Amino acid sequence: MGKRDKKDETPASPGPFNNPFAALSAQREALPVGPPPPAPKAKPEPKGPARAVVRMERKGRGGKEVTVVEQLGLPAAQLDTWLKALKGGLGCGGVVEEDALVLQGDQRERLPALLEARGVRKVIIG
Repeated sequence: MGKRDKKDETPASPGPFNNPFAALSAQREALPVGPPPPAPKAKPEPKGPARAVVRMERKGRGGKEVTVVEQLGLPAAQLDTWLKALKGGLGCGGVVEEDALVLQGDQRERLPALLEARGVRKVIIG
């Protein structure tokens, strides 16, 4: 039950024991300079249609209100992806009718911000 004698615990060298890279750190200044890092690319503005016409209608829909987005000028495949993104962002249903997006409910106040975020340069509310 005796206490062990404490030995002087002073390391022989100030660095880590047996460091194989210690000699290389002194030669760091002699190394050639590598190529400069690539400059960060500026994020391009998302390209989208030049304009979109947003209007609300009830005729021929049994009195239900729908918001129609017209004159986007997108191919049918892109209309489907835009419809899916807008339905998710607005939390409503919708369908593609010919070359227009039809969203359920009156979305005229919330829709322009989403369209501008997707790259539409001018949103006309009619």
